[in-house]
Amino acid sequence: MGDVKNTRENKMKNKRNDVYENCPVLENDYFCLRLIEEKDAANLLETYSDQKALPFFNSDNCNDSNFYYETVEGMLEAIKYWLWEYERRGFVRFAIVDKRSHKVVGTIELFNRQAEDAFSNCGLLRLDVKSSYEEKESIGEILSIIVEHIYELFDCTRIATKAPIYAVERIEALKKIGFERSKEYLVGQHDQRRYYDYWVLEK
Repeated sequence: MGDVKNTRENKMKNKRNDVYENCPVLENDYFCLRLIEEKDAANLLETYSDQKALPFFNSDNCNDSNFYYETVEGMLEAIKYWLWEYERRGFVRFAIVDKRSHKVVGTIELFNRQAEDAFSNCGLLRLDVKSSYEEKESIGEILSIIVEHIYELFDCTRIATKAPIYAVERIEALKKIGFERSKEYLVGQHDQRRYYDYWVLEK
């Protein structure tokens, strides 16, 4: 009887700790991260129609999508796809809520990447924010909320994220947290291209 009870408790514990079963809400004084919702479409259109923000979006290995949307309908379709990927345990898209304006100002995508390159078994992080938030203080505040949780949530020992050489403010924020520029390249699993400009944080 005890073994049965322990097995049941372990299953419940695992379910609570499974990000695809129970996506956490994480926050600090300035930002809140939660699972994306369809109602976020209008807010997020301000981010994904922001041409100044577009060069900072990471669309590596995304079937040539650049994540630029001009209508609420297009944004809503993207959110529905992100939620479908969540349901099939592909990745998690967190909405970034600015607690001062109560508006969603971007997203964070995260998943454990399994591949045959230097970025296997890695928590891959994509950060998209409005151009007005593409500065080291905001990026640092946003990342500080989630970085320490990624290793457990995504069962990995390191985190990787892209920051091209022109992303000066983003790079400064990453350096402050402890990320280091990787000499390795990521190989796209869909297109077999080589992608560079990744920064890595080891546990």
